[in-house]
Amino acid sequence: MPRSPPPDPAPLRLAEFLPYRLSVVGETVSRAFADRYEAEFGLSIPEWRVMAILGEGEPLSTQEVIVRSGMDRVKVSRAAIRLATKSLVARTPRPGDQRAHILRLAPKGLALYRLIVPRARTLQAALAEALTVEEQRALDVILGKLHRRAASLRGREDEASDPGLE
Repeated sequence: MPRSPPPDPAPLRLAEFLPYRLSVVGETVSRAFADRYEAEFGLSIPEWRVMAILGEGEPLSTQEVIVRSGMDRVKVSRAAIRLATKSLVARTPRPGDQRAHILRLAPKGLALYRLIVPRARTLQAALAEALTVEEQRALDVILGKLHRRAASLRGREDEASDPGLE
């Protein structure tokens, strides 16, 4: 009969567990932004993230959006389909692979993106007011380090070079 492992002398305190805390903060910040986008523009968090990535300029494959967003394939695909249905994103079959698509903001999507960006920057500034300039710089460095370490632990060093987290 296998022996059970010895009990851990100290229970895991979730409120002190870094992955949990990062998740809660990330979700809370996302919800603060999304509440406004959903109420004003009818966009979900995944939809806005896809639009924000495409708003950086270049048409991208669905796979490239997946990598840049860190979202799973299903969320990105569903968001892209919903955005296309709303005429905000154009989805063009990728030459040579009819299952893959190239995504770009449609004119209506670009207009909406340009309307949202100043509001997003205002929300970001309001959130950043909680930190000094030095703390903001330190947070940028810390987030980059944690991102690279987590990608390394997953064996996904290719994900560690996200320019948004460096």
